[in-house]
Amino acid sequence: VQLQASGGGLVQAGGSLRLSCTASGTFGSYSMGWFRQAPGKEREFVAAFRWGGRSTYYADPVKGRFTISRDNAKSTVYLQMDSLKPEDTAVYYCAASSKNWVMSVLRTTPAYDYWGQGTQVTVSS
Repeated sequence: VQLQASGGGLVQAGGSLRLSCTASGTFGSYSMGWFRQAPGKEREFVAAFRWGGRSTYYADPVKGRFTISRDNAKSTVYLQMDSLKPEDTAVYYCAASSKNWVMSVLRTTPAYDYWGQGTQVTVSS
């Protein structure tokens, strides 16, 4: 599976962006996640859903502001980001896991087999 992330950019605080991650190959049987990495910091979990798409999970800092979704027909997963804050500034990565891990595992980077190249999100104050 190859993942291509897009949709990043520069936005003012309070604004919105929608990130997209398009997968090549078989898509429906993967759990998908979004992570982010700010300069000088470790990559951190943002959101994920398990294979089947019924269960979603969000990191506390983005809960209520970000929404993860998927369109299996388009082999694409989205991250809708609303009410953006300067602390959301980071490179955002999408990832795919071929195993049906529980949510507590899907929030960790080793759970994922494939990673996209990242897309920069910058939120100005």
